This record gives sequence, C-alpha cells and structure tokens, in this order.
Amino acid sequence: MKITSIKAPVAAKIPTEINTHGDVRIDNYFWMRLSDEQKNEKEKDSQTNDVLGYLNAENDYYNQITEHTKDFQTSLFEEMKARIKEDDESVPYKKNGYFYITKFGKGQQYPIYTRKKGSLEAQEELLFDANKLAKNHDYFQLGGLNVSRNNELIAFAIDTVSRRQYVIQVKNLVTGEVYKDKITNTNGGSVWANDNKTLFYTKKDPSSLRSYKIFKHVLGTDASEDVEVFHETDDTFGTFVTKTKSTKYIIIGSFSTLSSEYQFLDADNPDDSFKIIQKRERNLEYDIAHYENYFYIRTNKDNATNFKLMKTPVEATSKENWVDVVPHRQDTLLEDMSIFKDYLVLEERNNGLNKIRIKRWDNTKDYYLPFDEETYAAGVHANPDFDTDIIRYSYNSMTTPSSVIDFNMEDTSKEIKKEQEVLGGKFDKNNYTSKRIWAKARDGKKVAISLVYRNDTKLNEETPLLLYAYGSYGATISDGFSTTRLSLLDRGFIFAIAHIRGSEYLGREWYEDGKLLRKQNTFNDFVDCSKFLIENNYTSANHLYAMGGSAGGLLMGAIVNMNPELYNGIVAQVPFVDVVSTMLDESIPLTTGEFDEWGNPKDKEYYDYIKSYSPYDQVAEKAYPNMLITTGYWDSQVQYWEPAKWVAKLRTCKKNNTVLLLNTNMEAGHGGASGRFDALKEVAKEYSFILDLEHKIK
Repeated sequence: MKITSIKAPVAAKIPTEINTHGDVRIDNYFWMRLSDEQKNEKEKDSQTNDVLGYLNAENDYYNQITEHTKDFQTSLFEEMKARIKEDDESVPYKKNGYFYITKFGKGQQYPIYTRKKGSLEAQEELLFDANKLAKNHDYFQLGGLNVSRNNELIAFAIDTVSRRQYVIQVKNLVTGEVYKDKITNTNGGSVWANDNKTLFYTKKDPSSLRSYKIFKHVLGTDASEDVEVFHETDDTFGTFVTKTKSTKYIIIGSFSTLSSEYQFLDADNPDDSFKIIQKRERNLEYDIAHYENYFYIRTNKDNATNFKLMKTPVEATSKENWVDVVPHRQDTLLEDMSIFKDYLVLEERNNGLNKIRIKRWDNTKDYYLPFDEETYAAGVHANPDFDTDIIRYSYNSMTTPSSVIDFNMEDTSKEIKKEQEVLGGKFDKNNYTSKRIWAKARDGKKVAISLVYRNDTKLNEETPLLLYAYGSYGATISDGFSTTRLSLLDRGFIFAIAHIRGSEYLGREWYEDGKLLRKQNTFNDFVDCSKFLIENNYTSANHLYAMGGSAGGLLMGAIVNMNPELYNGIVAQVPFVDVVSTMLDESIPLTTGEFDEWGNPKDKEYYDYIKSYSPYDQVAEKAYPNMLITTGYWDSQVQYWEPAKWVAKLRTCKKNNTVLLLNTNMEAGHGGASGRFDALKEVAKEYSFILDLEHKIK
C-alpha cells in the first residue's frame, strides 16, 4: 500500500481559551486530557471514548504506515535478542551474612532473586520469581526488596499499572508465607528498624503522585493503623526514607531542585522522634553518610558550586558545626561518596570524565583508579558490605562491554568478576572506534560530542548519524556500551551523544547554564552540535537523525521548531512538550517540584520565556522532518496527552509530506514495556523507523 493512499487521523478541534497574564492561548486539543478516574472507569464516558478512539486511530495509522517494516522489526528484535545471554546472572554481593544473586532464565522476561547463606557453595534460597508473579499482568514491576536485620523477612513492592504507585507486602523467608499486611499507594521503598517488626515507608499523594508522607507500620497490624511520622507539606519538595550503610540510623530525606533536608532516628529505637540534621535553606543542598561518630556531608555550602565533602559530629549536626574533609574544587564535580571501615571512596567528574578516588581515613593512601580510554563510563557498584577492603565498580565504554570489577583498596589488586558477553559471534571491540570531539556553540562555549562507529565506516556527507541527548536536571548521559546500538553501527551509522548544557558533564555550572531563564542554551547547544557534525563532514542534513526521551523529548520538540531543515528523522520518546500548560497546572504529577528547574509560569517573566520554547506552543506552519513520537497511556511523569496533542497540532501545520507517527503503548507508563524482551521490541520499532528512512534515501 502506498503511503499517499493512507489518510492520517484528524483530531477534532474543540477550542479551549487559556488566559494567562493577559495572554490568550487557544488550545484546540485540551479535550484529550483524561483524569485518572476516567482512565480507570470500566464504563467509559463519551470523552474517554473519544480520546481512546483517537489514540487507537493513531496506532492503527502507525501500523499501516510501518506495515512494510514489520518483518524487519522482527528481524531487528531477534538480532538484538541474539546478542543477549538469556540465562544470565549477576555477580553475587554480600550483605549481613548472605550472598544475593539476580538471575534470568532462558526465554524469561523477568528476573529471579535468590540468596545463599555464608558462602557461594551454600544451598540457594529462592526469594522471588518475578516471572510467576507477572503472569496475567500486561505490565509488571517488582522492586523495593528489603531484608530485615535478622534475615528472616523481606519487604517487597509491586506495580502492575506503570504509574509508579507500588503496593508493599512482606514475605517470611523462613516459612515462605506472604503476610496479609498490604500497604498501597507507596513509592515502593521501605526500611526496617532493627527490631525486625517495624517498617518505615513513603506514601504518595493520590492526585499529584508526590512522595509526601512517611509512615511507620508494625508487622501484623492493619495499614489503616499506621502512624504518620512525617508530612512534607511544601509541595515543591518530595520525601523518602532510607537507612545508613552502617545500619545505625533511619533517615528521612526531603528534596527539591535547590534545597534538601535530612532527619535521623536511631534504628534501635523506632518509636523515638526524628531529629533534623540541618534545616532546609534555599540554595543549600546536602546529602549524608554515617561513619562512627560523624555524619559525612556532600554539600554546596559556602558557594561550593561543584560540591565538597564535610563532616559533623552526630551530637552537633547543624551547619555551623560542619568542617571540610575534601574542599571545593573549581574543576572537579563531587558526584557521590561511599563509606567503608578503613576507606572513603569518592566519585568525581573532571573535564567530563568519571574518576574514582580512594582515600584511607588515616590519610596514608589517596589515589585514583586508572582509566585509559578517551571516552568511558565508570561508577561504584553495589557495595553494601561496610567492613571490607574490596570496592566493587563497573566499567564500560562505547566500544567496551561492561565489566564488574572487585578492587582491593589495600594492595591495589583487582579481579574481574564478570564481563558482559555479546553473543552471536560477530562482535569484536577492535572493529569499532570511539572518540570525543568538541563543537563550538554560538556563545563560544565548547560542547563535547562522544562518537562511536565501525572502523570501516567512511565518514563523509553520506554517512548516517544518530545524535542523542537529554540535557536537563543535571543528568549526564554516560559514554557506555550498548548491545542494541550495534544494529545501527553494523549498518554504517555513527552514534553520537551531545553533552549539552543542562547536564553536569562539565560540572555543576554546566547544569546551571542550561535551566530556568538559560534553558535555551540546551537547545542551542544541540543545534550547534548538529551543525558542527554537518560542517565537518561527519554527515549531512539528509542523513542526520536525532533522538531524545522525556525532557530529551522536549529537546527534540524545540529543535524541530528551531531548525527542522537539519534533520531527516526524529524519534521523540515520551516527550515533555506542552510545557506552559503543564507547569501552570499544579494538579499534574511532578509539576510543583519542577518550578526550580523550568520556572513557575505564574510569574510572567517565566511564562514568556517558557512559552518562547515550549514545543506545543511554538508549532508553526513549516516543513518538519520525519518524526516518530512514542508515549505510554499510563505515564505519570509525562502524561500521554502532551505528545498526542502535539501530533494533532503538527498534522494541521506541517507543510510537507514527511512521515509523522504517534505510537501509544496502551499498557505502559513512562519507562515503556516492563519485560526485558518487550523493551527490545520498542527499540526495534525506533531503529526500524530510522533505518527505513535511510534506506529510502539510498
């Protein structure tokens, strides 16, 4: 069937007038928004039926337009699946006398969790087989696994809707009994007190889904009797509960974009009151770890933009008692810390690259782990054991599969515990090249681009290139390995990551320079990286593709409004594109906590600025590139109606005959499909879209 004979869905226009600061916007597709109640009702009302009708019509259109690629999608999926070791298991880690293992069986979508007591030769105990639990569910997520101190009980959490609203339950690991205790509408996390019967957990606001209350549950009682121990009343903050690695303290954390606050409680006395470490202050961020008589604090106190490490006595925790341990450095971002009995381990970032620093508490040793590649990703792995000289870390690069390594901090010996296997017999890392280049942005800043491609790929204007980025919340995309990406590289593609502002690739200031009233730098950087790649003959506009998800989907929406002529194809995954309307509506999940990231449009300065880049508001009558836009009907982070409205508006304004597709996963949320193979099918859809566009050119 020819594409020209297939008619795209036309969404009904029902104008809604939105007046803000005297500025009137007409939203013709506001009607697409459904409440959770409407989505959950078995008997659908007329509006719900209209919305479902539109989404299903778009899915049908997607299926018709891509019908000729279905066999190719299947072969891509099988190709990707064939690289994965299906009967795989994690490197065991030791905690409180047990070795814990996660494994997958051949053909299984979900993990199996087991443990062994004392040694790896001991009999294996089954904790959970998520494959059995997932039966009869279109979506399934098991999380929040948390074993009591006596090793006899495990709390666990399940989400079967993909709204990240978990139900917490408790299993007896001695008898196998799952207790009747059932706690609904949580974030999934929980913490045992040291009495092995008291469980602390986080509740979500039913409407906004903000984590806002901490409760205390006593095993064997009804959840309705649970005691509220903390209520985060500031709706720009979220809250959570955790436990120090030392197991000495239960910690309640409150967090916003620009501020944090922690409270602590002796885990031996769960009925005592929590004590605040340092009251929240705007622009004061900190997080904590416990060691002996001190809390160690990673903080931006005293204008430490890239953060520094301080400590304070447990008996005197307010900020006037904090003293420097590792001072602030202008060129080095302190990202994280791990506490061991004899060692402090710091995760740092310098000139965009990960560094792992190892320092003895007695200051007799202080050194960095050596990493040799030009681009790579390294990070401290699961290290729950406190009394050990062994640190476990992971290492991979864009050409090197992931390894899990145990490093002896005392004698500097190392043991590779596991190397990621790439099956299929075709992969050889020596066939690929990765490097880092620097593009000059329009304001003179240099933006790093990480590249990977096959050695036999000719770099010229005919070379297809996929450019990926995110660029928000300080999140930095790592230069890591991907087995699925090989399906592009082996077909002659270059894959590139643009380390644009809004990330922390070049430190905290790199993030600050890409948010609020400087958000436009994020979009400019991506466009300037695209132009640099074209001007330097890595590719051309006919062969350049771009991809981003969530806030990276906002990036995609912004760049196609700014410079649509630079790209042949765009993949926007769960894109945050209706920025003004979402940020004006505090009933939408996550909105209130995002004001310090994007700005509050109830302030006219921010309203005008956000509107100037908001993709939905800036859609205009112009030629747009080929676009695939994906979403999940149950998405709680970026509601499905944002991409749905965006596509409907693009259809009325687009002045060329490029492909525009909306594909909605009607069972999934923000993270897409839950099973490991179903997730691969979604990647195959996206790659087949890009590869089909490239094939049509050639």
